[in-house]
Amino acid sequence: MTGWRLLLLGAAVLAGASYLPASWLLPDEPLVIVWKGAGVALLAGWAAVQARSVDGWLLAAVLALGAAGDVLLETAGLTTGALAFLAGHLVAMVLYARNLRPLRWRADAPIAIGRLIVIPSLAFVFPADRATAPGIALYATGLGAMAALAWLSRFPRGRVSLGALLFAVSDLLIFARLGPLRQSIIPDLLVWPLYFGGQALIAVGVVGALQQAVGRNRLMPLRR
Repeated sequence: MTGWRLLLLGAAVLAGASYLPASWLLPDEPLVIVWKGAGVALLAGWAAVQARSVDGWLLAAVLALGAAGDVLLETAGLTTGALAFLAGHLVAMVLYARNLRPLRWRADAPIAIGRLIVIPSLAFVFPADRATAPGIALYATGLGAMAALAWLSRFPRGRVSLGALLFAVSDLLIFARLGPLRQSIIPDLLVWPLYFGGQALIAVGVVGALQQAVGRNRLMPLRR
C-alpha cells in the first residue's frame, strides 16, 4: 500500500474514531453531520482508488451508500437513511454472492441461517411502537441476509464476516433503543463504534482479499 493510500485509510479511521466524542462536545450543526459522514466516505474513497475489478467497485458502492445513509439519517429522516443503508446491503449481497467459498453445509449453514432468522426476528420484537415493527423487520431482513452472505463468502471471516455482524449488532441496538433499552446509555455508547468498526473491517478485509487474488493471478504461469 502506497503512502498516500495509507494516509487516506488513516484519515478515514481518525474521522470515524473521533466522531462520537465530537458529537457529544459540539452543538448540532452541519459540521457534525459532515464529520459523521466523513469516516465511511473516506473508506469508500480508499476502496475506490484501489478498485481493479467489479468486486472492488461494488465494495466502494457499499461504503458510499453507507456514508450517504449516515448523512441522510440526520438530514432527511430515518426512512430515507434506512433506504440508503438497505441499498448498501443489497449491493453487499451481490458482492458476497459473487465470491462464495466452497460450502460445508453442516458447518456453514447453521450460522448463515441463524443470522438470516435471528437478526430480523429481534428487530421485529424490539420496538415498543408495534406499528413500526414490520417496516423495521423488513429492513433487518436485508441486514440479516447481508450478514449471512458475508459468512458464506470467501472473504476473511475474522474481518468481513465479523464486520458485517458488528454492523448488524449496531442496528439492533438502535432498534432496542425504541423498546427495551429506551432508558439505557448502552446504545449511545456502542452504536457508532460497532457500526464504524464493522464498516472498517469490511473495507480492509475485502480490499486485502482482492489484492491477494490479483497477486496470485500474476504469479500463475502462462499456459500454452
